[in-house]
Amino acid sequence: MTPHRLSHPLAVLLTLLVTGVSAHPDEHRSDHNARWLAGDHHIHSRYSVGLNRETDPPTPILGGDAVYPIAMNAVMARQYGLDWTVATDHGGPNHARINLEFAYPELLESRKAVPDLVQFFGMEFDTPGADHSSIIMPHSHDEATHLHRIESRFNKRQPWPEDPSWDTEPRMLEALEAMKALPQLPLVIAHHPSRSAPDLGEYGMTAPTELRAWNDTAPHIAVGMEGAPGHQATGQMREHLAPSMYEQYFKGKRPRGAYGRYPTLGGYDQMTARLGGFWDSMLGEGRRWWITATSDSHIHWSEGGADFWPGEYSNTYVLAEKNHGSILAALRAGRIFVTTGDLISELWVTARAGDVQADIGGSLAAQRGDDVNLRIRFLDPDAPNHNGDTPSVSRVDLIVGDITGPAARPDVDIHPSTRVAARFTPEQWHRDGAYRVIEHTLKNVRAPIYLRVRGTNTDELEPQPDRDNEDAWQDLWFYSNPVFVELAGS
Repeated sequence: MTPHRLSHPLAVLLTLLVTGVSAHPDEHRSDHNARWLAGDHHIHSRYSVGLNRETDPPTPILGGDAVYPIAMNAVMARQYGLDWTVATDHGGPNHARINLEFAYPELLESRKAVPDLVQFFGMEFDTPGADHSSIIMPHSHDEATHLHRIESRFNKRQPWPEDPSWDTEPRMLEALEAMKALPQLPLVIAHHPSRSAPDLGEYGMTAPTELRAWNDTAPHIAVGMEGAPGHQATGQMREHLAPSMYEQYFKGKRPRGAYGRYPTLGGYDQMTARLGGFWDSMLGEGRRWWITATSDSHIHWSEGGADFWPGEYSNTYVLAEKNHGSILAALRAGRIFVTTGDLISELWVTARAGDVQADIGGSLAAQRGDDVNLRIRFLDPDAPNHNGDTPSVSRVDLIVGDITGPAARPDVDIHPSTRVAARFTPEQWHRDGAYRVIEHTLKNVRAPIYLRVRGTNTDELEPQPDRDNEDAWQDLWFYSNPVFVELAGS
């Protein structure tokens, strides 16, 4: 694809709508074979409203926080190569009505306009006792009604006058219990979990204790967090008709990901990027806790915003067939890898012991003392990304940690056994057609472990804190979700 040669998004939308695209999506489409599908579960439309607080109750302002119609987001997501998206608007008092009566009908029209994009309904939940999170609804005839029931009862900014009793950690657990009672289980994924953190290993609105409590309460609903948050286009921000709306928040600075206190690390939240940190502590308990990467798109960087279009920079890849049910199941099962800057477009991590094997998100049943043979296979696209660059993977790291069982305390955010078991450069891998292949053996495995893979186009051994106004295109990373190795008798 030729990068940055797109027409204005409105022109793209109008062209698509008048050139004969089918108005009837095939709701049961299946490709019969799972493949890596790129998506984004954190996208705002004009129904992420602003508020006129001079009225009582405050009056919603269409386009006050994010500006694009849902169909325009869908068109641009498709233009940038995505296969699936989630509409995730948030707001304020009585926003549940806005989602139900305005955003959802527009999503239905968007599904007709862009039928080859699998579009979910959801929201950015103003999470009780924490920051934000995605709620992703299973596709059904009553998906909007079920979401309205949750948002109207539990979204902490829903009531007017404001009610602090809605903003508590126990209330979030009540919300998860209510979600468990729905006919089909939604997904909850924490957004930008450390954006309010003041320092490394210190946390703000979202803390390890809370995320463990969510996962304990609803392990098949609260399944993960954004590893790479959105708002990564701060280095591309430019004045449009007026100074960027983000200047009021950044006060002259341009922190990557809008992490204005403690920075992201290689574009990733510290909960993910810190080796032996919070994510590893969750995996070390054996928790199925996954990471994703999103745009958090509100306003594109070329129009005064700090955001990339969905798919322009960050991708969450799921191994699924191209339909709602398969994609949601893959997200729930952790068949996911994430990347920035189109550094890779496929990643296969296979662990084998004897005649059994497991892949990303899966569990390998091995015997104590087995050798575990690993095969890492990735596709490094030989084409420009959406910045016009053709980045190359300079190194791949195999990360291993022991599975030691429940943490001693719910606030634990370190896992000392985590280590980089091997680093691979191009001299250590071989070609298999278009793919790069790495093979490695973990000898005589005596205890349960998990393994995960990351890679970069940089020479940094560990991702470093991101500088103000950093060009995100020059600092790219990919991460796999884990493979668990479980031993008989453990």
